[in-house]
Amino acid sequence: MLFIAVGAQAQSTAPLEVKRPGGSSVTLSAAQLAELPRPGDPSWVVPDEELHRHFNDVERKIDTLLYGRRMYEIMAGYWPTADQDPSAPGVIVEYAEIWKPVPKLVFSSTLERVDWNSRLIRGNAVAEVARLKAQPGDGSMVVGGLLLASALASAGLIDEYRLYYVPIFLGSGKAAFSQIQNSVRLKPVETHTFSSGTVLLRCASVTP
Repeated sequence: MLFIAVGAQAQSTAPLEVKRPGGSSVTLSAAQLAELPRPGDPSWVVPDEELHRHFNDVERKIDTLLYGRRMYEIMAGYWPTADQDPSAPGVIVEYAEIWKPVPKLVFSSTLERVDWNSRLIRGNAVAEVARLKAQPGDGSMVVGGLLLASALASAGLIDEYRLYYVPIFLGSGKAAFSQIQNSVRLKPVETHTFSSGTVLLRCASVTP
């Protein structure tokens, strides 16, 4: 089962579960950061301590991270040293310590190298993820990146979506799933409201 998380946090991920043959499962999740209407003003997506602890708890269960180029560069540009800042809150330090050792697959045709326990994949992302889903056994994966998530959604590879609604009107910006080629029907299975007002809506993908 494959999960995707959208809208709440630029630098954290939340899980998606992917069903494998024989009833076993692998979890895959994604953090989606749409382009902001005011470049350099990410304040609307910065989570408070409660929400960040939620992301930390989710990340702790992840076995593999799947990134597109842009999301990899965002994550690798911050988290490797985030826990070295003496002024960093405990939740930031904790997330950095969780993130660094997790194996990462980076899908890119332009990057020359990747670090932080990452492996660069230049082939077809949809075919590779489909191959990973078909493997036996249990596990968990996370998808990060708008183009990568849209491609996987269009191919019907995502089984569950975690949508985080932040109570703010931005007025403009880029839709998270503007690149999806086919409509995706969803069935709500769980909601949760955080003290900040952010609402988690967990949905299962409905097979036609």
